[in-house]
Amino acid sequence: MKPYIHKVQYYETDKMQFTHHSNYIRFMEEARIDLMEQLGWGYDKMEQEHIISPVIDISCHYKKSTSYPDVIKIIVTVEKLSSVKLILAYQMYVEDELVCESASTHCFLNETGKPINLKRQYPDFYSALENICH
Repeated sequence: MKPYIHKVQYYETDKMQFTHHSNYIRFMEEARIDLMEQLGWGYDKMEQEHIISPVIDISCHYKKSTSYPDVIKIIVTVEKLSSVKLILAYQMYVEDELVCESASTHCFLNETGKPINLKRQYPDFYSALENICH
């Protein structure tokens, strides 16, 4: 999978000219959406298939600050996959220096909010995720 690239925008920085910490969560979402699109399961397709995948846990470990106009390369990997839960790991780099390590945990629900078994109900989607498992 290709890494996701995000160029820090000036408005994403705080008074000290560092990227505000809350933006890293947004960068994770951007990278996650890009990953799903690369797999052929973008959020538009997931919605058409009535799959909802909310974030149920998130963590972010900042290693080094970034600022405008840094270019952050985000590598997303599947850390853990089960029929009902997905954990994604994110490594963010500026040049070759690790600036942030993070993770997000997701479950899979139908449009009424009931859990679904992704492996059984959407085997193609499950297989695509399984193929990039870390």
